[in-house]
Amino acid sequence: MSSSGRVVKRVILGRAMRSDRLGETLLPKRLALPVFASDALSSVAYAPDEILLTLGLAGGALAATHSWEVALAVVVVMAVVVLSYRQNVHAYPSGGGDYEVASVNLGPKAGLTVASALLVDYVLTVAVSVSAGIQNAASAFTFLRGHEVAAAVTLVVLLTAMNLRGVRESGKAFALPTYLFMVTVLGMAAVGFFREARGTLPQAESAGYDLVAEPGMEALGTAALAFLLLRAFSSGCAALTGVEAISNGVPAFQKPKSRNAATTLLLMGAMAITMLASMVALARWTGVKIAEDPATQLLRDGRPVGEEHVQDTVMGQVAKAVFEGFHPGVVLVSVVTGLILFLAANTAFNGFPVLGSILARDGFLPRQLHTRGDRLAFSNGILILAGAAAALIALYDAQVTKLIQLYIVGVFVSFTLSQTGMIRHWNRLLAVEKDGRARARMHRSRIINAVGAAMSGLVLLVVLATKFLHGAGYAVAAMAVLFFLMMRIKRHYDRVRDELRVDPADTKQQLLPSRVNAIVLVSKVHKPTLRALAYARATRPSSLEAVTVDVDPAETRALQDEWDRREIPVPLKALDSPYREVTRPVVEYVKSLRSGNPRDIVVVYIPEYVLGHWWEQALHNQSALRLKGRLLFTPGVMVSSVPWQLASSEGVEERMDGPVVGDVRRGEG
Repeated sequence: MSSSGRVVKRVILGRAMRSDRLGETLLPKRLALPVFASDALSSVAYAPDEILLTLGLAGGALAATHSWEVALAVVVVMAVVVLSYRQNVHAYPSGGGDYEVASVNLGPKAGLTVASALLVDYVLTVAVSVSAGIQNAASAFTFLRGHEVAAAVTLVVLLTAMNLRGVRESGKAFALPTYLFMVTVLGMAAVGFFREARGTLPQAESAGYDLVAEPGMEALGTAALAFLLLRAFSSGCAALTGVEAISNGVPAFQKPKSRNAATTLLLMGAMAITMLASMVALARWTGVKIAEDPATQLLRDGRPVGEEHVQDTVMGQVAKAVFEGFHPGVVLVSVVTGLILFLAANTAFNGFPVLGSILARDGFLPRQLHTRGDRLAFSNGILILAGAAAALIALYDAQVTKLIQLYIVGVFVSFTLSQTGMIRHWNRLLAVEKDGRARARMHRSRIINAVGAAMSGLVLLVVLATKFLHGAGYAVAAMAVLFFLMMRIKRHYDRVRDELRVDPADTKQQLLPSRVNAIVLVSKVHKPTLRALAYARATRPSSLEAVTVDVDPAETRALQDEWDRREIPVPLKALDSPYREVTRPVVEYVKSLRSGNPRDIVVVYIPEYVLGHWWEQALHNQSALRLKGRLLFTPGVMVSSVPWQLASSEGVEERMDGPVVGDVRRGEG
């Protein structure tokens, strides 16, 4: 890397950190809450929208009468899942989370299913959170309208840069906005509840509109109504995304890790439930109406509002009602909501790289994902997540309503398998535990996990039944592709390991080669050639000769004459090449040298120039690169590059002497 490139890298990432400073990156609870809980907390900004949007398909009356019931069902599921995951963080504090629980208790394929689901869900978390943040911010900053994709992708880039600086750095940056969001929403809820109790709570701007059903949804039968309620429930369950992040991030907590993680999980669950229930209640009291197609579904004085109507989010409409006459309160809600949604993506930026690192360690993903960067973060995983999320945002035009349909399938797959695995975990421990108090505690934990597994499985079935054709099917397909891709990667690593394994018999049979035939490739007599010849002679091979390829008879004769004139003490052989090829004649000749005895080896010495500028690479060494690439696939052949440093390469070593990704893993950071 050039000196200017290293300067830019240091400005963006900060100074590289030594491996022995990893403990300094661990998080206390006050920083862990914003780092790992922002995703679950931020769902209050879009989960109510999804509930009301789905119910609004059948008209405003259904949304008004059943929104609280759907929200209550979501709250119950969230409470059960939070309690279930508290058992996980105590039982499996290593950071494998759902993947580890499923792998240990249900088998590797179950674990890989969970991993596939979580990786897809982490990407969707970033895409949904950032897109929702832009939509909420547009309520106060109208200049963002029409530029949502560009703004969302820019924010993904900023989040990437912040996370590349390390977990603790991102936690400090995100702590204030997360706590400000909690205080603002709870404060708005308190003001709204107070005004409702006094009868002074105004109606929302959309309360005076009529919300009509979409065509074909005007008169629903019992079965159709039940299906619509289930679909609203499955959309509202987006509020549960991020609950599993803490169980995946236990190693990032300060000691005692499990207890701190469990406490943070409880705080997160209590805050998320309180805020979600408050928002749905305020939306119902203020008469908020939102529609998937507001231009046709919302009527003002009996006429559609038209395309020019701008529909604010539930959070935006509630804020305008609660803080009527106090515009700074509306702006504050809009700003902190946008911020928390942007920061909610940070949960995925912490979860995806850690899970990717564990999968890479186990051989299911490329091993580069297990490498820590300069700031002790898993940089490769962060970059992959950012790229995939940015692509999704661009593909779906940063529209939350479209992206949300792909969402939550993965998280409920992981919930269900994880909680089922925990049941088997407790069964295994109960089979050997004799202490009565410990057995009572295990029985209680098993009951909690059993209820969590049953409820998560039921929600998963509801989500698949109600959202499969609306986009969830794409998420399932992505999980399947990831599953089989990781299986193939694992198979490759296992095959390579088996081929390279050294058996005791191999150790005893590692005899020296019977003969070492050395050849030096020659194009002309110059300093690199003479160095290669000297090096080859110093190794004292069984036989040594120089080889050139006769592509131009005149040049070959001139080379042979100069060779003889200089009395070089190595025979020179010219290989015929009637079609002016270089690679094929050399490879065929090398093969012929070892055809007699399998214990013979051939060492090919290739003189090479070392150049200092990138553009010089295109002018030299292409024949050498092709030859090396071909010879590497030839059994019994060793290739040795003999470098000659040209003047342009002077000083490059010092410029390249800065830290690079992987130094920390190698102990060179």
